[in-house]
Amino acid sequence: MTTFDERENAFEAKYAHDADMQFKADARRNKLLGLWAAELMGLSGEAAANYAKEVVKSDFEEAGHEDVFRKVSGDLGDKADEATIRAQMAKLMAEAKAQIMTEVSKD
Repeated sequence: MTTFDERENAFEAKYAHDADMQFKADARRNKLLGLWAAELMGLSGEAAANYAKEVVKSDFEEAGHEDVFRKVSGDLGDKADEATIRAQMAKLMAEAKAQIMTEVSKD
């Protein structure tokens, strides 16, 4: 194997790793967002966990994060405005990435 081939394989492996980490961060953020929204709706325990799973599943409807926003926004109604939900999504993305990096560093 040439140096070029080794380099190409390393770039492909990094791309796959980065894509996997982003997928995990998105799913974690969506779960955390679902738990946050569930609390605003007065859900707790198993009901909150089930709602969080629904939010995670909603991300598979289309590319991007608008499907998640629409789900949470529609379910919350007047309990949170667009700016609040989007700010929470951004905050929870940072939290999700931090959690995943902590878990990875423990492995």
